[in-house]
Amino acid sequence: MAYLHGSSCCRSRREFLRAGLLGLGIGMRLPYVFERTALAIASEACGDDREAHPERIMVIVELAGGNDGLNTVVPYRQDAYYKLRPTLAIKAQATLKLTDDIGLHPAMTGFKALWDAGQLAIIPGCSYPQPNRSHFTAMAYWHTAVPHGVESNGWVGRFTDAAWPQSAPNQIVNIAARQSLAVQAQHHAPVVFSDPERFVRAGDPSQESVYNTMLAHQSESTSQTLAFVKDIARTAADSAGKVREAIKRYSTPISYGTEGAAASLATDLRKVAALLHAGFPTRVYYVSLGGFDTHANQSITQQLLLMYVADALEGFLKDVKRLGRASDVAVMVFTEFGRRVAQNQSQGTDHGTATPMYLVGAPVKGGIYGQYPSLDTLDENGDLLMTTDFRRVYATMIKEWMGFEQPQMILKGDFPTLGSFA
Repeated sequence: MAYLHGSSCCRSRREFLRAGLLGLGIGMRLPYVFERTALAIASEACGDDREAHPERIMVIVELAGGNDGLNTVVPYRQDAYYKLRPTLAIKAQATLKLTDDIGLHPAMTGFKALWDAGQLAIIPGCSYPQPNRSHFTAMAYWHTAVPHGVESNGWVGRFTDAAWPQSAPNQIVNIAARQSLAVQAQHHAPVVFSDPERFVRAGDPSQESVYNTMLAHQSESTSQTLAFVKDIARTAADSAGKVREAIKRYSTPISYGTEGAAASLATDLRKVAALLHAGFPTRVYYVSLGGFDTHANQSITQQLLLMYVADALEGFLKDVKRLGRASDVAVMVFTEFGRRVAQNQSQGTDHGTATPMYLVGAPVKGGIYGQYPSLDTLDENGDLLMTTDFRRVYATMIKEWMGFEQPQMILKGDFPTLGSFA
């Protein structure tokens, strides 16, 4: 093996350890590890060690690609909706009526059941000032909760850093092939996995054996930093085994709807239920479903996706209730932007701005929160005007649900909560 010197050696070692840790299913920002010798640093945002609601769990569902909110929560009483979408609009008689003005897409029977049970809150018109229509940029804004700013850590990561400064293992689980920026933290290392059977083999196999050999010789190193990284890696390896065992052993009679690659949300939410059942200490779960970038032939594509989402969430909440955890779990659903009001020439819709967000669960006070945007008053690009800043929903989850009293320190601004939890 060739020896490396100076900065090249340091860079190679960092990249080697990064691959090793990711191979163990742990997501973290390696440069930070080498700058500091510990992650457990007391947070100024947390005044004492007492937690208001230690039993509560937050589940976040990301609908990647920009879901069309107008055909999800349908403004069937607004004439402009049918004028601007002559073939894509959902007919009024087909909608699942929620109020005298809006209804759900007919494929969302699972959401309608949650609405009827008082467990679905809809927040229409969510966006931020001067919205961006780029997938990458817009999602970064939603992930960091810092629109038009630069932030290396996600809003979920900053929340966990502030709420649990001692960085206990497994506080965040991100079920995905790749870690989301939203869960990037400074003091916490999220557990990241997609297929539990490949949990520890996600990295480069040629590096894994060497990395494991290095872990086996901790006494040979006098570096506090390297010893700390080894400890983190062992924790990740231990988590991997527990995750695999929990998911393998989990069985439920509850249907989550269609499962499989196209409907991965059902599969991933079932994994969340398995970890809940196994008593994992996780407080934040982050899952996602892609495919919502419907520029062409939107009707069929979105119908299937919305059915997957609604059925999976209804099944998950039924399962959570079966496990006796209904009062402990609340779900937030979001997407990076809505679609243009007018349909395009390809029977689809292009990138837009404001869009609904959703809070789901037994602790939620169901209803409509905020004003549905008017289709008669659009911006200069023909897009919906924001009626609720999306950070108000984040603040609601942080303060009302999780009981952290200083959401402004995490969201870098004061955003009033919605009053949507009992």
